[in-house]
Amino acid sequence: MSKRALITGVTGQDGSYLAEHLLAQGYQVWGLMRGQANPRKSRISRLVSDLSFVDGDLMDQASLVSALDHVQPDEVYNLGAVSFVPMSWQQPELVTEINGAGVLRMLEAIRMVSGLNTSRSTRSGGIRFYQASSSEMFGKVAETPQKESTQFHPRSPYGVAKAYGHFITRNYRESFDMYGVSGILFNHESPRRGAEFVTRKISLAVAQIKLGMQDKLALGNLDAVRDWGFAGDYVKAMHLMLQQDEPGDYVIGTGVMHSVRDAVRIAFDAVGLDWKDHVVIDPSLVRPAEVETLCADSSMARAALDWAPTVKFEELMQIMVESDLQQASRTRDYGELLAAADSW
Repeated sequence: MSKRALITGVTGQDGSYLAEHLLAQGYQVWGLMRGQANPRKSRISRLVSDLSFVDGDLMDQASLVSALDHVQPDEVYNLGAVSFVPMSWQQPELVTEINGAGVLRMLEAIRMVSGLNTSRSTRSGGIRFYQASSSEMFGKVAETPQKESTQFHPRSPYGVAKAYGHFITRNYRESFDMYGVSGILFNHESPRRGAEFVTRKISLAVAQIKLGMQDKLALGNLDAVRDWGFAGDYVKAMHLMLQQDEPGDYVIGTGVMHSVRDAVRIAFDAVGLDWKDHVVIDPSLVRPAEVETLCADSSMARAALDWAPTVKFEELMQIMVESDLQQASRTRDYGELLAAADSW
């Protein structure tokens, strides 16, 4: 009998790639959907006929219990979150409720449905839980590169909420013998990345500039450095984490750093343009507390999970630019282009 997986955030970048991967592994895949959300107008539109859906909301624990009762999953992947870091300064309470307390609500729902308590261990047969942690938890980094034992010093409400979700997952693992893991994923991109994220903002702008739809690209800190990988690689690590005999937390990244300036140069080079002719600096786009340098030491994941990234950053940016160039060529209206960007 095939395994069942429930994915929160199934319509997001990671959720869409994970759903594809699990379907290819023979899973029955369910997506947690809130209210009147329409999966046919999202990144998973091509997968709708292969997926099942259940109502639920990370801000409503009763709905999570109901969803788990209905689906009876073997694995739960909690990818649902407010994922755009700058938004966490604008709506810190909302981000905390979803990215932090939402993890607690799902863990409690799993505990209730599984009948877990401090005197009864069902790890071998209970629901396995994956929490999407983030490199943003490291923030003002204590060491470079960052590994599983590196101290957290988050520099945004987003990072703080993610740190709570990370620690509460570990707490439930230790308190209730729950199979719960956290993947501390560094930045991961793709043509399905939201248009507000810097790599996708760059690739979309390059496509539009090449086609004469705009002339300038406004950015903030070009010197910020990140460890960027391909989202399709990273969801495979998520799955591998839940297949281990014992649960553990893993850092996932490439171990190679690039600056925003590097991303800009590579993207403009891909269409034969000089980035200096088109990029302008907008101080309002600089974060209140910047995270300057993030770089992963994923040696533990490489050894224990037999995982490694397959797509280099230069190739990734070129893939994103080419995808956006193809889409922009078919959608010449600027407003329509941006409205459609997150469903490609």
